[in-house]
Amino acid sequence: MIDKIRKEKHYRVTIEEISPVNERVQRLEFEHQDKEDLFNTVEKIKLGTDLEPQTATKVAVALRLIGPVMMGNRKHPLFSDLMPHFKSFMHNLKTSVKSKIQATNNA
Repeated sequence: MIDKIRKEKHYRVTIEEISPVNERVQRLEFEHQDKEDLFNTVEKIKLGTDLEPQTATKVAVALRLIGPVMMGNRKHPLFSDLMPHFKSFMHNLKTSVKSKIQATNNA
């Protein structure tokens, strides 16, 4: 049996200050690779929570950025205390989103 190989998705994240105090606009830009489809994750969070769409988008993007970093550095002192809580949060989030989407599809 051939294992299913997941190709990583590649993203460019850009954050710009839209109302700069001075003339110089500040900008952050970086690339991010993820095994998950970020756009699919955003849609699932929008559909599976009672969050406003913009808030759901922010939550989904934040989780997909911090999650892999934490998993790769779970023993790092910065993340070690948060890791058990994050795992529990993610499990509960995935369970509740999946249940709500299934209930919506069955209605």
